[in-house]
Amino acid sequence: MGKAVTPVMGKQHKRAMYAWALWDWAEQPYPTLMQTFVFPVYLAGSVAHLSQHPDQSIGWALAISGVLLALIAPVLGRRSDQKGRRKFWLMANTYILAAITALSFFVEPKPEYFLFGLMLYALGSVVQESAFINYYAMLKGISTKDNIGKVSGGAWGLGYAGGIILLLLSLVGFVLPSISHPAGNIWFNLPITDAMPTRFVFVLSAVWIVLFTLPMQFLVPEIPAQPNVKKESIAESYKGVWKDLAVLRRQAPDTFKFLISSAIYRDGLAGVFSFGAVLGTLAFGFNQTSIIFYGIAANIVAGIGAYIGGLLDDKVGSRSVILGSLVGLVLAGSGVFIFAGMGQIAYWIFGLLLCLFVGPAQASSRTFVARFTPHGREGEVFGLYQFTGRAVSFLSGTFWSLAIGLAVVFGVQSKNATIYGIWGLVLILAFGALLLSRVSANPQVLEDR
Repeated sequence: MGKAVTPVMGKQHKRAMYAWALWDWAEQPYPTLMQTFVFPVYLAGSVAHLSQHPDQSIGWALAISGVLLALIAPVLGRRSDQKGRRKFWLMANTYILAAITALSFFVEPKPEYFLFGLMLYALGSVVQESAFINYYAMLKGISTKDNIGKVSGGAWGLGYAGGIILLLLSLVGFVLPSISHPAGNIWFNLPITDAMPTRFVFVLSAVWIVLFTLPMQFLVPEIPAQPNVKKESIAESYKGVWKDLAVLRRQAPDTFKFLISSAIYRDGLAGVFSFGAVLGTLAFGFNQTSIIFYGIAANIVAGIGAYIGGLLDDKVGSRSVILGSLVGLVLAGSGVFIFAGMGQIAYWIFGLLLCLFVGPAQASSRTFVARFTPHGREGEVFGLYQFTGRAVSFLSGTFWSLAIGLAVVFGVQSKNATIYGIWGLVLILAFGALLLSRVSANPQVLEDR
């Protein structure tokens, strides 16, 4: 397919490795604030009217974003590999994500802005997942065979550390001062009307993203373009993707099975974080302050889990870490529902257990893919990784919304039905774990072409 890309060595290699890991920290405002603990809670609690069914609407928005990403993911990594534009497209998507985050400031706490907020929420998910294709593809180039699990898990843990700081800044700088100083927020003299302190968090998040991606821009080298590669049209790229999947199924069936199983369980993992704060707010009665405290605890626990999982990955293998995490997620998710009658304490215990296992499963999944990907085809293979994931990314949003809808059909009052959404996520995680159990712990390494 093209000449192999040999990682730079020495100090330059280490700087590139740290700059790569810092991107997890840099983009953290999006998953932590915009996807989980602030923006969806703001949409559901302050923007939407109950008649707009915010819990189900957010689920359908995620489902639609998954379909959109499935349409574009197959060709993104493939084309960036061929043209030597991997870092370029990562940075382009990063800056678009920062712009979407900043635009969220204009979502006022009025029902007529709910659709606009949902559109930004869905579009941001598409852009973030597109960025991940090229970001994950860089992993093998900035690590070694012996430390790839540690680097991947450490970067994921660093991202969670950034999430903790972001949530603390949001709480101490905007939420609590607005409560104790009703005339205005004391940090920036913001009025508290129209949810201005919360909305200003989105602006600061955009600045955070741009600022901390600068090391990636300057310290991580771009890959070279592949020589003598015929320029492909969009249609030809799609045909190539389907051909690659067919070849993959024949050449490396366990690798193919992993892509399918991971597509399912990764969507369940995404659902855990996407709906975690909504569940805490609507089902367990957390207010904005308590959900941020919960988010801080969740990021601490998830960061610890990701770091430990990264260490275990290099010792016991990626598949073992992922399977153990999925079993833990199924048990913890079931506990959220079974012990819901205990009130918020149940969500503190079992919800945090969910967070403990999410990080290792996510980090070890990208490590597993990187291990069997040859140099020069990382973008292509991670494009397939994202494509298979996005091809079923409607699952978590759909099963979440359907589980809630079925609960209402069978007589559960609408205000009490949100808790049933957890069963939709548990079902996806369990099925993904079952499929993964049939995948070899050491799948075939793809042949270079």
